[in-house]
Amino acid sequence: MILGVGIDICDARRVAAALKKFDHRFRVRIFTAAEIAMARNRSNENLFYAKRFAAKEAVYKALSAAPVRGLKWHDAEILNNTGGAPLLTLRGACKRALEALTPDGYKASVNLSISDESPYAVAFVIISAGPLVGPQE
Repeated sequence: MILGVGIDICDARRVAAALKKFDHRFRVRIFTAAEIAMARNRSNENLFYAKRFAAKEAVYKALSAAPVRGLKWHDAEILNNTGGAPLLTLRGACKRALEALTPDGYKASVNLSISDESPYAVAFVIISAGPLVGPQE
C-alpha cells in the first residue's frame, strides 16, 4: 500500500546564489556533514546540493500525512550507495513520522529517485508498506 508520495524540483542557480551569499551557514543548516563531504568531490557542487535539497523536500511532502511536526533538514540524509543510486537515511522527526504512518503489522519502504537536467534537479519519493508476514496457507 502507498503511504505517501512527494516530488520537488530545485533550480541549482538558487542554490548557487545561497552558497555565494551564506556559504558555510547555508551548507551546515541544510546538509549533513556526510552530504557536505560528498559534495566536495563533485564537478558541479551546486547541482549536487540542488538534488539533495529537492530530495529532502520530496521526503517531507511524502511524510506530510503523519501527525509529526518539526521535520528538520538533517533528519533526511541523502548519500549514494556503491552503485551510485541515492541512499536515504531517516532520523529524528522524519523517522518518527515514517513510524507513525506505518500501520501495525506492516514494514515501510521508502523509494527515492533523483534526476537532473542542469540547472534543474528533481526528486520523487514513494513511501509504501507491505505486511510483515506473507499470507498463510
